[in-house]
Amino acid sequence: MKEVFFIHMENYSKAKNVVFTDDVVARQTVNFREARALGMQKDGYYLEIDGPQEAIHRAKELLAEIAKVVEHKEKEEVLHKIKAEEDKAAEGFGSLFG
Repeated sequence: MKEVFFIHMENYSKAKNVVFTDDVVARQTVNFREARALGMQKDGYYLEIDGPQEAIHRAKELLAEIAKVVEHKEKEEVLHKIKAEEDKAAEGFGSLFG
């Protein structure tokens, strides 16, 4: 299960600290991406967490005061852009050793 959160710039450090110090959430796949680097017209960061429902629920509890859950079209767009970035990086890495 994947969930995406939006974090304003001023809450970025706090969000990283919360995510990486929690035993449950820190063990999941966690990606922070700057919104503008993904081509989004927002100042802040997107946080993608991929893990079981229990971990997603825990992340929502921990981030309730400092991040907003991204839904619907925006969520799909962010996930698509992150995937495209990862694919491009993997492709470049493959050409180095291919």
